[in-house]
Amino acid sequence: MHLFTPNHVLLIAACYPPSSALLSAGPEYRPNAQELSRLTYYAANRPGKINKLGSELEKRVRNECHKAQYANTRARASLLITLAILRALAVECRRDISLLSPSLVACLRITLDTLSSDLEVCARTASVFTAWCTYTDGHAIGVDAALTEDYLFVLRKFASQSSAEIKSVDNELRNRTRLIGLAALTGAVNSEALYTSSSQFAPQVKVIARPLLFHVVKTEVSVLEDRSLIVKDNPTSPYLAEFRSRPTVERRAASIHAHVDGESGPSSLDVLDASLRALSHLLQHSNGGHVGSIMQAAFESLDELKSWNSLDQCRWFAQKACEWTQYQYRYSVPTRLVERLLETQDLPVSTPEQEALAAMVTTVFTSPIPLVNLSTSDIISNLITLVLRRVGVNPNDALLPSLVGSIASLGTHVYYSDQIQDLAGELISRLAAVEMQGVLGRDKDVNDNRRSQAIRCLLAGLLGLMRSADNHNQGQGRGLEGGGSPPPITAPQPPSNGGATSHDPSSRASRRARVSAEVWRDTLSLLCDGDYAVRSDYANTFVAYLRSEIAKRGDSTDANGIKRPRPLLEGSPSHQANSINLLLLGDSATRSLHAAHAYIYMLATTSSLGVTFSSSPSPAYSANGDIPTIGVTAATPQDESGPAIGDNFDLQSSPTPSQAFGRRSTRPVSRSRKASNAQRLLDSVSAKVSSTASASLSDYALILHVLTAVHEEVPVRGLLTGVPMLLALDGACEVGEDDDIATKQRAKIIKEVLAHVWLVLGRVWDCAELVDIAEKALLSLQEPPDLPPVAPFSPGILRSADKQITFPPVEAVPADAAYPRSCVNAEEALMMIVSSRAVQEATGLDRQGLLRRFSTKWSADTALRDSVERPSSSRQVGEGSPLLKLSPALMAIENMSLQSLTRSVRGVGVTDLRDALEGRGGASNTALARPPSISTLDHTSSFDLSNRLDLTRTRSRPKKRAVTSGAGEVREVLNKLGIGKQNGNSLLKASFPALHKPDQRSTSQPPEQNLLYRS
Repeated sequence: MHLFTPNHVLLIAACYPPSSALLSAGPEYRPNAQELSRLTYYAANRPGKINKLGSELEKRVRNECHKAQYANTRARASLLITLAILRALAVECRRDISLLSPSLVACLRITLDTLSSDLEVCARTASVFTAWCTYTDGHAIGVDAALTEDYLFVLRKFASQSSAEIKSVDNELRNRTRLIGLAALTGAVNSEALYTSSSQFAPQVKVIARPLLFHVVKTEVSVLEDRSLIVKDNPTSPYLAEFRSRPTVERRAASIHAHVDGESGPSSLDVLDASLRALSHLLQHSNGGHVGSIMQAAFESLDELKSWNSLDQCRWFAQKACEWTQYQYRYSVPTRLVERLLETQDLPVSTPEQEALAAMVTTVFTSPIPLVNLSTSDIISNLITLVLRRVGVNPNDALLPSLVGSIASLGTHVYYSDQIQDLAGELISRLAAVEMQGVLGRDKDVNDNRRSQAIRCLLAGLLGLMRSADNHNQGQGRGLEGGGSPPPITAPQPPSNGGATSHDPSSRASRRARVSAEVWRDTLSLLCDGDYAVRSDYANTFVAYLRSEIAKRGDSTDANGIKRPRPLLEGSPSHQANSINLLLLGDSATRSLHAAHAYIYMLATTSSLGVTFSSSPSPAYSANGDIPTIGVTAATPQDESGPAIGDNFDLQSSPTPSQAFGRRSTRPVSRSRKASNAQRLLDSVSAKVSSTASASLSDYALILHVLTAVHEEVPVRGLLTGVPMLLALDGACEVGEDDDIATKQRAKIIKEVLAHVWLVLGRVWDCAELVDIAEKALLSLQEPPDLPPVAPFSPGILRSADKQITFPPVEAVPADAAYPRSCVNAEEALMMIVSSRAVQEATGLDRQGLLRRFSTKWSADTALRDSVERPSSSRQVGEGSPLLKLSPALMAIENMSLQSLTRSVRGVGVTDLRDALEGRGGASNTALARPPSISTLDHTSSFDLSNRLDLTRTRSRPKKRAVTSGAGEVREVLNKLGIGKQNGNSLLKASFPALHKPDQRSTSQPPEQNLLYRS
């Protein structure tokens, strides 16, 4: 029995009106103002009593809730007053809110657990909760287990109210209930309780995300876009003032009410605004790790709501998630989307979730929102991994076009000049790996086309990547406005002047670096792939590359497609000579064209296409990262279905993505394997075209398509590398009367292709005579079989596989129509080309020089050799200085360090001349090699010609030395330097080939591979 009542209990009791006046205290149900002030003053000045005050109020709430649930109106009124007292204590004792938190949150839990259906009580509870959220520092969340459990329970209750489905005539009750719940959640979103503990952020945001997304997925995208603009323009909520930007002691907690007399009921748009405002603040206050948890909670919420089919709403959310996230953390959104896609990569059938995630990735990348710190290399590696995995599960998976679009959309994010080239290099390296290794399959299928489908997907993504970068730069934006579809990647318009394309300067205005031909060269072998669908897609992709991507220095045509050489005044003679030297001796584009013409020739004549694989299965990847041989058999043109690709493969025991397709664990495919495959193709090439050749009518149409693009887009390089191939192909299709009809058919088609190519050359170089004879020849080539048209091609989009058109049966072709009656005479066409003034001005060679250049015997083997990059044979010393050329023997040495060179093949330089003049020649061998005792630190490298004239004195050299050498030694060194009389065995030529001296012979390459001409 207590003898007296504690002071804190008396202070609390004094705040209530008399029991008889409780019912008349409505509708505000406020405590006595004067007594409440005394109570809050007592608590603020005696923090040690706050815990006792909280315990007493918790007892009262528990008792009042128990009575109120049985319709006791006095207890309900007393409960509303108690909640008001709790809120006043939370506001006035904000500095010591942690002492009140356990009891306050427990009171909220008891109230919501008992009277969650009472809207007014819930509103008063939400007001108390918001006040606590305003001033708490959140350190107790995760530390105090009871407090954490009560807090999460309160969050779940308000979250359920935020999306409550209440049947009402005018929906006013439902909207008010949702607004109260959203107001409480907004208080939590702006509270330190959510962000202080990183371990407790995910459980909280999982509760908060579902009701917020509930309103998003139930609304049309147009309405979402309009209301998001309103929220952006008016960030202050009419129901809850945002406060997190202010210090704790200066914050003001908003008061939440259920109804005000004379106020109309809230509409569904008000509810949507509150939801969007809470969602935007949640993302704005989050860091990178928090954003990842938010996206994970969003995925789980969409699963629960079964809303993955709401594709437009999902895309809108992904875009707004990037827009509302802080600038430096936006990369987390697409990264988490791609990671979620990888988590579902082994599903046997694509799901709406995967479709939505892929669309969301594309939307994020094509939106006008910059994404700093985005690791595009990791993103594209993961997307490629996913493509290959889905192809392995099902080569006709419905998700593949969306994934290709996601890869292509990465091209809109160019943050450094070489970014697209780096991404293209990643794609090409994986493309080469798939070409040579195939794709792991789930099971064996007689109609398996996994490898072909994987290559086609990567090709579409590669081209889409480049074109989306150009479209983005031209459009000055990344496309999605208001959640619409990404901007389409349009195909180039067909030329109206017989094949030549007009060159718009704006199409090359992108600041990014173009994908170099050196990187692209590894894909050229796909021209001879065993699957026609791959050959067709690659030919069209290569044409698109030639039209818009390949470097065209010195290769330009006017609007009519006619080659117009630049005037000589545009550069100094040395610069012009350097450009011509690159064109003749080879840069990356020239080397790629050599390889392209070699593969085109092989495609036209070889009897065996495709890649030969090992038949024995092997594990996915070895421990050291090497790519093993996968059991794959390439389809041949004679049997398009072919045997199955891959052996039985169990997905349950399959390697992890990082093991199977990881970018860091994948090494580039050895070029020796590609070289061996090219050698196999060369071995199957016959000297004359025969009926055993594998190319179909469609293949010859593709050959014409590619050659047309080569001569229109890179006319100078195309002319120098392509005309010898045309002459060789013309000679290979010469058949006699004794040949069978099938052979004559093939020869007729090749002649038709050549006639079209000569026609293109005549138009490009403005040679009317060549155009005339080509047109006449084409008129005589009207008999069947005819070249079929090339199927329409949509760049950057994965389309259905093209069907090839084969040669008609021999019985269907008349014997007299199998071979053309007339065709373009190659020698006559060659004479017209070499006599063309435009050709001579563009190449810097006269008629005889061109004739010698084009008359050099050509073969696919030598073209492939010329396509291999060799060590640079010349470097420019300075403006107007001659280019010194190293001996051919040096070019064959892999170790280019000076001390590794043998004395018999070392290049002769100025240092050797000085040594000879000083009498040192007699002390060395005939090659005048530097004695090995002299350190290379005392002189510049023989390969750094730019510093060759800056000679330094060696420490061992005396200041003065008498000249003891004879005239013969000096003359020999002068001859070796090309200064004296030239002989045929000089290791070094010092003169730069003059523009008007075509008879000089370059020795930068072996005689059998000389790209100039023979003297």
